[in-house]
Amino acid sequence: MKILILGSGGREYSIGRAIKNEEGEHELFFQPGNGATNHLGTNLDIKDYNDLAAFAEENGIELTIVGPEAPLVDGVVDVFKARGLTIFGPNKEAAQLEGSKVYMKNFLAKYNIPTAAYIESDSIEELYKFTDSLSTPIVVKADGLCGGKGVIIAQSHDEAKKAIGEMLSGKSFGDAGKKVIVEEFLDGYELSMFAVCDGKDYILLPAAQDHKRVGDGDTGPNTGGMGAYAPTPLVDDALYAKVKERIIRPTLDGMQKEGAPFEGVLFIGIMVVNGEPITLEFNVRFGDPECEILMPLMTSSVSDMFYKAATNRLADIEVSFSDQYAVGVVMASENYPYGSSKPAEIIVDAVHHEEIEKNTHISYAGVSLEDGKLYATGGRVLVCVGLGDSIKEARDRAYLRCGQVHFAGKKIRTDIAYQAL
Repeated sequence: MKILILGSGGREYSIGRAIKNEEGEHELFFQPGNGATNHLGTNLDIKDYNDLAAFAEENGIELTIVGPEAPLVDGVVDVFKARGLTIFGPNKEAAQLEGSKVYMKNFLAKYNIPTAAYIESDSIEELYKFTDSLSTPIVVKADGLCGGKGVIIAQSHDEAKKAIGEMLSGKSFGDAGKKVIVEEFLDGYELSMFAVCDGKDYILLPAAQDHKRVGDGDTGPNTGGMGAYAPTPLVDDALYAKVKERIIRPTLDGMQKEGAPFEGVLFIGIMVVNGEPITLEFNVRFGDPECEILMPLMTSSVSDMFYKAATNRLADIEVSFSDQYAVGVVMASENYPYGSSKPAEIIVDAVHHEEIEKNTHISYAGVSLEDGKLYATGGRVLVCVGLGDSIKEARDRAYLRCGQVHFAGKKIRTDIAYQAL
């Protein structure tokens, strides 16, 4: 099958890697890809969605998989579907579940899906008034896309009001903050759950836990994610059942009623409070780095799951997962997430230990290829993934792999999966 993957990060690399490892010949294309995806397929430089759809049509691309949120919110799925092309991801209207936090919160309220108490407004007076009614900490969110960084957990009323003012003025997040949500802080533990959906049916993947803050012990500013592990022992069958019944099913039914059936990945950020799942947010694509640990746990065909979802036939397949655990540790550049860093050559030691060769791999993200050498050029450079029969074994293997990757200024957290261990 000829498959086109949109995106340039570790998420897209890991999807490509999983498909490449399947039985059967798949020819992969990446738009734009990164400095390492060309080992898996062909990188394209076609920015215009209409031109990209024309390329897909002319070159017999049988499936397109969209990785990041921005093309989905921009309507790339609509462009491809208008040409009768098979593409995995929600259309522009359904992608509002991530593209607008206001749309998402109002949707949750309309269909009685559990979420935190909130107000959404562009009136500073209304937002301040609601802020004063809450106890601290207080959550302040920009409406639009902010690369996973548009959420502030304010520790005081003054800090919350400062964040509101900076968002509304456009100082913090530009147009993405022209409308703001203020909501109550939920005290519990956070989970990432992913449902692959075809509009009506869905497959729920093993629950993962992400590590957002840059420093050990969850200190420092939020990032796109510094590591993750799955499956998490913090979820039992009863909790999975509650998520299916109270969140996923009413969301798919509600989106059908809204005239925007949801096809693609529904990424549910969940806070578990006293055993009850509360919806923090929806995203409309795989999390990164969660995707990097979920893909190697799949023992059934990854490409078939995406293809059946994109053609509304999920009910026809069984998806299976390994009994193992996966831990992913992000290697970031020196100044991440505060600013850009100088490009640094990446040296990867040869692996001589069979256990590490067999049970670890690297998913590349912010890398460029120059004169045959890989350079760290992005914020999150790569993810070292370890597999094992326990979380500890998987984590230890991931960190052993980290020790074999070198570039100037490399930065990692040393406590990934600490919640479970």
